[in-house]
Amino acid sequence: MSTSPADLVREFHRAFGLDVRSTPTEVPPALAEQRKNLLAEEAAEVAEVSHGGLLDRLAHELADVVYVAYGTALVHGIDLDAVLVEIHRSNMTKIGPDGRIARRADGKVLKGEHYRAPDVSAVLRRQGWRPEGA
Repeated sequence: MSTSPADLVREFHRAFGLDVRSTPTEVPPALAEQRKNLLAEEAAEVAEVSHGGLLDRLAHELADVVYVAYGTALVHGIDLDAVLVEIHRSNMTKIGPDGRIARRADGKVLKGEHYRAPDVSAVLRRQGWRPEGA
């Protein structure tokens, strides 16, 4: 059995008759709204337990966010693993050539002058996405 989040969530969607697309596409507004609400619900549950909650409950809620995010990607036909690779590539450019890292006062890593934005559109085009008007 695969332990890939995408494979696990795909198995769930197929078992329960939920949408699974293989090419990136827009979905009907009602489905998009449903996915938005599911993501918001899960994110709110993470926020609720992230400070002062039990660690096992936080782990559970974080996993639920990932599960619903992967499900939303499947519904839209997005290979989320490939998008994550591109986001990671971009994030790693936040390190300057001298190894320096710019941080905000609260510790958040900032984009430096060598930062290169992710090209998510290119990733989706490789997956078969054809943007409207293109």
